[in-house]
Amino acid sequence: MSDENNPTGGSPGSGPGSGGRGEPPDRGGMRFQDPSSTTRREPTLAEQRARRQAVLEERERAEQAERAQLAADERSETRRKLFIGAGVGVGLVGLVAGWYLVAQPDEVTATCTTADGTVVEDDRLCDEDYAQQQGGYVGAGGFMFIPLPGGGMQQYRYNYGGTGQPGQQVQGGTFNRPDNANITSRSGTTVQRGGFGVSGGSFGSGGA
Repeated sequence: MSDENNPTGGSPGSGPGSGGRGEPPDRGGMRFQDPSSTTRREPTLAEQRARRQAVLEERERAEQAERAQLAADERSETRRKLFIGAGVGVGLVGLVAGWYLVAQPDEVTATCTTADGTVVEDDRLCDEDYAQQQGGYVGAGGFMFIPLPGGGMQQYRYNYGGTGQPGQQVQGGTFNRPDNANITSRSGTTVQRGGFGVSGGSFGSGGA
């Protein structure tokens, strides 16, 4: 017996789009993928090129950072060497300058005086050779002992660096012969030639 409202004879709800069991869903329905059974899609050529480009750019940035670090290390090492070299150069200059100042002798004038410091005119009276030629001798403390015409001995010795006119008391200076000094008498006679390693003493005369 046919249904007047169902001329096809099918059961209700069995037609297309009815949503009945066994029938495909409507076109507007949502479909879900099963991760366990879904095949992963291969990247496209554009995606592959983009990935390769990103890898290359990352590698280039790493290489640039490494080159920059090497350049910074090299500049730092260069500055350190320059600093050390400058320090050594300054040290050598200072050493040479110090040695030059030590080795450079002073210029000192010797003034012949009597035992009490009175300046005499004749510088030969403080000369060792002259004293011996006159029958005198060299005594302690740099004194020259020279015989007097009427008998007895007169004492003479050099004052180094002092000033004064004959018959006056010498002013300043010392009676000890200085080290490392070119010493010349008032008359121009060389008493001592200075230089590195030359030692002075308390004797009053004698050439180098």
